[in-house]
Amino acid sequence: MFRILQLLALAPLLVACTLTPDYERPELDVPPEYISDPAAGESIANLAWWQLFEDVQLQALIRTALEENKDLGIALSRIAESRYAVTSVRANQFPFFGIGGFFGREKQSRETFPGTDADDRFRVTGDLSYQVDLWGQYSRATEAARARLLASESAYRTVTISLVSEVAGTYLLLRDLDNRLEVAEQTLKTRLDSLGIIQARFDKGTVPELDIYQAQIEVAVAETAIAAFQRQIVQTENALRILLGSNPGPVARGESLASQTFPPTVPTGLPSELLQRRPDVVQAEAELMAATATVGVAEALRYPSIALTGSYGVESTDLSDLNSDLADTWGYGANLFAPIFNSGQLKAQAEAARERAEQAMLFYESTLQQSFREVEDALVAVRTYSAENQAQTRRASAAQGAARLSRARYDGGVVDYLEVLDSERTLFNAQLEQSQTLQRYFNAIVRLYVALGGGWSVE
Repeated sequence: MFRILQLLALAPLLVACTLTPDYERPELDVPPEYISDPAAGESIANLAWWQLFEDVQLQALIRTALEENKDLGIALSRIAESRYAVTSVRANQFPFFGIGGFFGREKQSRETFPGTDADDRFRVTGDLSYQVDLWGQYSRATEAARARLLASESAYRTVTISLVSEVAGTYLLLRDLDNRLEVAEQTLKTRLDSLGIIQARFDKGTVPELDIYQAQIEVAVAETAIAAFQRQIVQTENALRILLGSNPGPVARGESLASQTFPPTVPTGLPSELLQRRPDVVQAEAELMAATATVGVAEALRYPSIALTGSYGVESTDLSDLNSDLADTWGYGANLFAPIFNSGQLKAQAEAARERAEQAMLFYESTLQQSFREVEDALVAVRTYSAENQAQTRRASAAQGAARLSRARYDGGVVDYLEVLDSERTLFNAQLEQSQTLQRYFNAIVRLYVALGGGWSVE
């Protein structure tokens, strides 16, 4: 037994270098700065999501989603699965030890062995085995498993930040629809009042019947808008509830859309920070690391392997004799296997692993390029929606003044009802589009936050 333990203790000294080089990040075309933000300061992505979204009710919804969302639960379970996989694969780098026992009774043929009788057999053995990692096959497999664990953790981060942005974006859309419904309801009330006044004037013969029909048309337009917004609100609530891991139903509200607050500036930081910060980029690189390590595993299968085995036990024909000095049984040895001819199978497997590593590298580079594009697109969206929102605000203010003056001119008999209709339609559309533009501006900030990999620091 001592010799067996000596042999296994010396086994790690037989381990040689791996057949493939260690992973090194490929040369990447990383721009020094973003085109749309050349003077970037500390990135907005350094903010935690609860610092970005100040609406207390929105924060509560996001927390609920992070606890209850089913997709996030699946991603979290995959992390645990990957951790167990690392432990399982790494175990191949160490000796295996097992204990076995046997009891049997046998009788041989008396024609062959005259005078024999049935015998009992008792045996207890301990077995040690160790696969020598001559070419780094098992260390590379462990390296690949660790990289896949990193990939699963990054995938969880991707789902997390996507979930936060979806909840925030859906909530902002909901508050926008609430606002537009309120505008439509207020417009309907105003138009109903106008219809009543025009009806009274028609009854007195001071306005033509055409004014009544035109007023009725505008009332129907407002009623149609109300029905559409009510439908969209319920459907948006249902979508938000699914993100929260709940069945469809109503959603509590917090601040109005106009009361939402975001940072006055949205700096991006440096493009190089995406390599460490953005989770889908980190995941793609982890998959590349795993694919690179797998090449070493496939390459090692083409070379000889050595397995060390040893056993020690006791065996006797009587249970009471197992502790006898004469009952011990032991053995040790080394198995050598070297593939000689396999029709190019192992070489093809190694080449296929190299191609998969090449695919993973291209996917990594593509993911990084896509991340740069998404940041640039989001920056343009933030800047242009900000300008558009300011213009829409001025438009709505001017339309409100024009509608007020048109009504006064109509009441004074200076103009016909068509001018009033035109100005009120303009006001209604301006108020609806102002609300929608403000929501899109806020969502552009959310998309930029996601594109930058917000919520995690580079360290």
